Parts: sequence; structure tokens; C-alpha cells
Amino acid sequence: MKVSCIQIKSGENSKLNLKKTVNLVLKSIKNGSDLIITPEATSILTDNKKKLFAESTTMDKDPFVKQISLISKNYKKWIIIGSVFIKENKKLRNRSVVFSPTGKIKSFYDKISMFDVQLDNGESYKESMQFNAGKKLKIVSLPWGKLGLTICYDLRFPEIYRALSKKGALFITVPSAFTRYTGKKHWLALLKARAIENFCYIFAPNQTGKNSKKRTTYGHSTIISPDGKILKLIKFKEGIISVDINPQQAIKLRKFIPSLQKKLFI
Repeated sequence: MKVSCIQIKSGENSKLNLKKTVNLVLKSIKNGSDLIITPEATSILTDNKKKLFAESTTMDKDPFVKQISLISKNYKKWIIIGSVFIKENKKLRNRSVVFSPTGKIKSFYDKISMFDVQLDNGESYKESMQFNAGKKLKIVSLPWGKLGLTICYDLRFPEIYRALSKKGALFITVPSAFTRYTGKKHWLALLKARAIENFCYIFAPNQTGKNSKKRTTYGHSTIISPDGKILKLIKFKEGIISVDINPQQAIKLRKFIPSLQKKLFI
């Protein structure tokens, strides 16, 4: 199974973001990838709330969904848009969308954990003002095993990853727009922890660079093994990381150290 994570710098121009995304997805396909994942907010990253809402639409009309669906069908590949913003009444959903090789939507996941924080460097975020939070964990059955879906801030809630792993997920996606400030402190440490705690592969494509006036993201997209080893990492530039992985590694580790079978006693 060859997995690719795409790292891009999505900005406020959604058409340019789509062009870059398609180009990198096609490069991943040319390199023989079986599963391709883009970051959170692939479609647009902007500080302008009105612009964000105006450029978002329903899932059946979203240009990223349409284009990636077509590519998935034409090349018979599994592709995950890390997230697009889908209109729902007066708010949005931050939605990860999974396409099967038929080009159809196999599943989707709405981000559960809203990034409502006031950082000590002055940055402030209040996602719950714009987004409706998801309420359901999602697992997708791939030919190589079960895949759990998460998005960005979910990473700080280990119970989400434990629940997905106990449901049989061997791989978990973490498409993100992790900020430069918090990324330096916690990004890789948290990703390694989630992998080791659950003996699962972590696929973590992140946004990078100056996305808008108030938003700079950390990059460092990575693929991590079930024992916490960084298999591939790209620091700040836009591009692709790809790794051939063996799903059996997660299964073997879970047999050696059966911590997922342990019932909580507190």
C-alpha cells in the first residue's frame, strides 16, 4: 500500500488552490500512490468570514468535490480531501471527504473538535462561531484495512483515537492547518503519541506557510509508523511525501502489546 500526503499553502484564492491541489494529486498518482490525502482547508484559508461563507457551497456543488471525484474515477484511486467547507444553514461544516476508485463518495467526516482558543502570542480562534461540530466518529473500510478519520484539533483529544482504534482502525488520517506557533511546540509530539498509544499508522498532511494575514501554518506533513517512527516528513515547502507501508505491522504490534484490549477501570 503506497500512501501520499500532500502539503500545500492554501490561500484566499480558491481557484488557485484547486489548480495546485489537482497538480499534486496527479503527481501522486503518477508516482503510483494507492491512497492520497490533502490537508485541512484544502479549498480556502481566509480570515474573512464573509468571504469564507460566500465561497462555500453544498457538497454536491463544491468544485473540489466534483474535480477530485472525477480524478478518482478516471485513475481508480482512493483520494481524501482533508477538508472542504460545506454550507449548512447559517454555518459551515469542516468536512473530510473520502472518494473510492469509482469516483463516488465512500464516506465523510465532520470535524468534532472546534478550535476555540486564545493563544499567548495574541492569536485567537473561535471555530464554533462559524462551524457546526460533527457528532460521529467515522471509519472507512479500505482494501488494506480500516481507516479512521480525524481533522486537526481532534489531535489533542486522545480518546477519539483510542475509540477509532478499538473499532479496528489500522490507519488514522489527521489532515490539518496546524498553526506555526502551536506546531513548533506540539505537532510531531502529539502525532507520535497518537501512533504509539494505538499502534496505528498516522497520515498527517498539513498546511504550510503564510495562508492569510493572520494565519501561518507549520507544514511538517508526515507519515508515522505504529511504533512512532517518522517514515517520511516534508518541512516547509509545498509538495508530496509518499511511503510504502505494511498494514500487518499494526496488527503485529497490537498482538505483542495488547493495550487496546484493556478496559478502563476509572
